[in-house]
Amino acid sequence: MCISSWDLALQGQSLSVPVRYSVNSLCFLLCRMCLVRMRQRGHEGKYMCRYIVHSMWEDVEQRSKIMGIDAIHRKESMRAMTETFYAAIFGYDEGILSGDGVLAAALWRNMFKRQCEDPRQLELMLEYVRKQMQFIDTLDGEDLLLTGEVKWRPLLEENAQSILKVPSSTYNDAGL
Repeated sequence: MCISSWDLALQGQSLSVPVRYSVNSLCFLLCRMCLVRMRQRGHEGKYMCRYIVHSMWEDVEQRSKIMGIDAIHRKESMRAMTETFYAAIFGYDEGILSGDGVLAAALWRNMFKRQCEDPRQLELMLEYVRKQMQFIDTLDGEDLLLTGEVKWRPLLEENAQSILKVPSSTYNDAGL
């Protein structure tokens, strides 16, 4: 759901995230960004948060079945991923509400699994999270509730200034 429209090919070319972790780690991060935005929508947003998390786990389970993972290992893996997910969202929450150092540490632990040798990779992901959170805040909350779709910004952009909110129309005293 959250991850479906993100350009994984671009992500793979631009970040040196350990492959076996990248999809789940990215899914957890994008899911958390959606949850932060949905929580601003009151009761409906709270319901949507539950739906997003439920859909994410359904997707993980379906993918593991397709991969041929037996039920016992799937259950063990789901339990471990659940712990990882909640630890990650706690770290991301702390980082989103704090400074860049705290968010960078959360990304290093959760997205890069403590294996980021090029600090520019971490900086790129940090900038992406900040600009994506800013962008999600500009999206119409009703549209998000109705469609459940987030159009993710590209990881690399030439004009990063485009993340600013679109100015609303201003009217003169005559209403023009």
